[in-house]
Amino acid sequence: MSEEILINVTPVETRVALIENGMLQEAYIERTGRKGIVGNIYKGRVVRVLPGMEAAFVDVGLERAAFIHASDVISLGPDPEAVPRPVPDIRTLLREGQSIVVQVTKDPIGSKGARLTTQISIPSRYLVYMPAVSHVGVSQRIEDEAERERLKGLIQAAAAEHGLDTGGYIIRTAAEGAGSEEILQDMAYLNRISGSILARSENVSAPGVIYEDLPLFIRTVRDLMRPQTEKIRIDSRESFARVVEFADQFVVGLRDQIEYYPGERPLFDLYSVEDEIQKALSRKVQLKSGGYVIIDQTEAMTTIDINTGGFVGHRNLEETIFKTNLEAARAISRQLRLRNLGGIIIIDFIDMEDAEHQRQVLRMLEKMVERDHARTRITGVSELGLVEMTRKRTTESLGQLLCESCPVCDGRGFLKTPETVCYEIFREILRVNRAYEAESYLVMASQVVVDRLVDEESDNVADLESFIGKTVRFQVELVYSQEQYDVVLL
Repeated sequence: MSEEILINVTPVETRVALIENGMLQEAYIERTGRKGIVGNIYKGRVVRVLPGMEAAFVDVGLERAAFIHASDVISLGPDPEAVPRPVPDIRTLLREGQSIVVQVTKDPIGSKGARLTTQISIPSRYLVYMPAVSHVGVSQRIEDEAERERLKGLIQAAAAEHGLDTGGYIIRTAAEGAGSEEILQDMAYLNRISGSILARSENVSAPGVIYEDLPLFIRTVRDLMRPQTEKIRIDSRESFARVVEFADQFVVGLRDQIEYYPGERPLFDLYSVEDEIQKALSRKVQLKSGGYVIIDQTEAMTTIDINTGGFVGHRNLEETIFKTNLEAARAISRQLRLRNLGGIIIIDFIDMEDAEHQRQVLRMLEKMVERDHARTRITGVSELGLVEMTRKRTTESLGQLLCESCPVCDGRGFLKTPETVCYEIFREILRVNRAYEAESYLVMASQVVVDRLVDEESDNVADLESFIGKTVRFQVELVYSQEQYDVVLL
């Protein structure tokens, strides 16, 4: 599988596209005025402790207070070998007015503030360093047991030889096959960063920033670069120079794969990235066979429905359904990554009678999400025939980042019909007529509503005027939405 990374940098935003076999798989966007804060470390002040939620709100200098749960305050941190223990009372951990060093694990999303933890972790190319944890772990994606032991041995040897911290490391997937020099370089870098964070945390007053993660175009090299990545193309000369400098210092052997793109044609036009991003904002995903997938994102969860559409198959109904579901499973895994959908995800595959077909479709979905950088978990098929899964959500989805709720329908996706609005106006006139004295009434509404009032509803208007004994006039307001109207007393 060939892979390329395209980085488009402008003064107002940075965009990254991950291309696999010529097709866009993931898109990341960071705007200058609205940067993501996941990974940033702050010195915050506890502003409110909530025993009923076992949590607290912390002021870290953001627009909204951030949220921290008691389980994220435990100083010992997550030790895979530790015995599970109950979450302590938040009042024994935090008090109002207390200063606390925290790290952001989730960006503010919608009306929710950022999610925090006291379990600080600092990532590098091959490692994640956790100062409060005395444990060396290895990514589950490195399956070879001999390789896992080799990497653990490299960390212990490097720590003993050069006097570096021996504990608190997680070995990332990218470290597979890495040599002792690369591991040592990462450990030295992380120890320098950790030392500067410790020193700064003592001098910064709350609320304040202690450490900010790298900009998107450098994080891309650190986090997305894999052995199958053939090229990283950057269309900004200044950003290209900074990436090369970072690679020379921290990512050995990567220099030849980084390329400056000076072409007149926009970088994102090379693989129709712009078109794919626009398609990712639509509810409907068309399948090559003629079927389609409908994706609806709500605050509680994301629901995905599959339909055969124009695909009529060749043999029988069961085979048609099976092929549509298989194709949909591949498409869904890509859409989850491209749209950056997280939280609870419910997939309603077309009902299959054959148990073997169900197993194959589920296996296809599991195989495809293995490529996902975000942690995913599939629970299997429920009693209602739905596939339930979760995908770790740390930042806003593509739709939340690029779009906002429609001011006309307020995000509902539908409007009251002109007929419904007309009848609301009739009821409002009757209500006002009983409460106030007026000689006549003026109704201000949108063009489509006024057209219906003077046409299809003209008989009803005449009956209303006769009933209240007053005239009703109409006026078109071009700035009104279909649901807006006003009844003015004259």
